[in-house]
Amino acid sequence: MRDKLFSDDPALPERRRTGTAAACGTIVRTMTDIDDSAAVNRRPHILRLAAFAAFLFGLFYLVAIARVIDVDDIRGVVAAAGPAAPVAYVVVSAGLGALFVPGPILAAGSGVLFGPVLGTFVTLGATVGTAVTASLIGRRAGRDSARALLGPGRADRLDRQIARGGLWAVVGQRFVPGVSDALASYAFGAFGVPLWQMAVGAFIGSVPRAFVYTALGASISDLSAPLAYTAIGVWCATAIVGAFAAHRGYRSWRRGDRRSGTDQAPEQTAD
Repeated sequence: MRDKLFSDDPALPERRRTGTAAACGTIVRTMTDIDDSAAVNRRPHILRLAAFAAFLFGLFYLVAIARVIDVDDIRGVVAAAGPAAPVAYVVVSAGLGALFVPGPILAAGSGVLFGPVLGTFVTLGATVGTAVTASLIGRRAGRDSARALLGPGRADRLDRQIARGGLWAVVGQRFVPGVSDALASYAFGAFGVPLWQMAVGAFIGSVPRAFVYTALGASISDLSAPLAYTAIGVWCATAIVGAFAAHRGYRSWRRGDRRSGTDQAPEQTAD
């Protein structure tokens, strides 16, 4: 009886269509609100990363170009530390490196103070300290914003690529000439490269250049010495290997990225 009453009501189909349209409109508005909210929420992350990048480039200009820090004065203070001078120079150089004081200048100073052998190990210690310090700051200042801008899918793919090859990415970057190690370490930290990969990768990848610049500093008084020629030869070989490794690494990363996108497409279709 009840079914008959509703079936005989001529306004029932219209009410059903109206109700369905209202429900669809509500869903569309809700999805639009979510998209608008996501778009609005991206703005603080963009501003945060832009402010961090501006700060780093301003610091780079002041320290690496305008040379507001006198490395010679710092070297004199460290030399006065006596037997503790190597440890003091490691700590001071690690901080100065994170402030964009050029690594070759710090390494050459290590060679002047400690000679080519001990100076190379001091330079390596300072290099690892700079990498870890800059990575920590980059992770703290930019990782959450970088992941938010990438989105969950891309961020997860990046995490998998870092877990698979993050160590060798750090090693390869150290071989590429003309790239600021401190700036790269900030970027690695913002993208979530683990600290152990930063430390080990910086140590392995910096051995040739640490020797080169420390040896040149140790032989600054006689650049015609065999040590200076050896250092120059190692630098040339490192530059060639670095260019080749950068090319191979980029091609490998592109292949991995395309493969990840291809693997994800069937999953989205299945969903």
